[in-house]
Amino acid sequence: MAERTYFEEKEYTGIDYSREPFPKGSYENCTFRNCNFSGCDLGATIFLDCSFEDCDCSNAGIVQTAFRTVRFRNCKLFGLLFEHCNNLMLSLDFEGCLLNFTSFYQQPLKGTRFANCRLEEVDFTEANLTGAHFDRCDLAGAVFENTNLEKADFRTAENYRIDPEKNKVRKARFSTMGVVGLLSKYDIEIEM
Repeated sequence: MAERTYFEEKEYTGIDYSREPFPKGSYENCTFRNCNFSGCDLGATIFLDCSFEDCDCSNAGIVQTAFRTVRFRNCKLFGLLFEHCNNLMLSLDFEGCLLNFTSFYQQPLKGTRFANCRLEEVDFTEANLTGAHFDRCDLAGAVFENTNLEKADFRTAENYRIDPEKNKVRKARFSTMGVVGLLSKYDIEIEM
């Protein structure tokens, strides 16, 4: 078995990994700023306590990639298939990110925070979002089916459509205005 390359407490700024290969290995307490990972193969890489800031990770390959306590700030993450990543100890935090067309199919996302994010057409089918927080997020077209949303907070989220009969919503929090997103399947008119 090949020895794994290990990177610790390093900062990477302005690197375009779409033009040069990304060095695979284990990254611990590293920060990536203004880097372009668009279309890159990040597979079988471990990120532990890392931050991505103002990065473009759109359509990156993340097969068996481990994200353990990883923070994304103001990043583009279009089309990422988190369903293919290594979900052992998966821990993510998103702020100000564009996550449109991303898939979290069957992922354990307990307590995950999404703040000021666009999550249009995101697939949360069969994901565990227990205690997740959607703070000022746009969830237009997001798919929730057989999803555990117990204790999740949607009070400031908008444009979601969640069928309470097809998802676990016990103790989830919604605003009065947001209740419309729970009743949309009934094709009724609600006046506020």
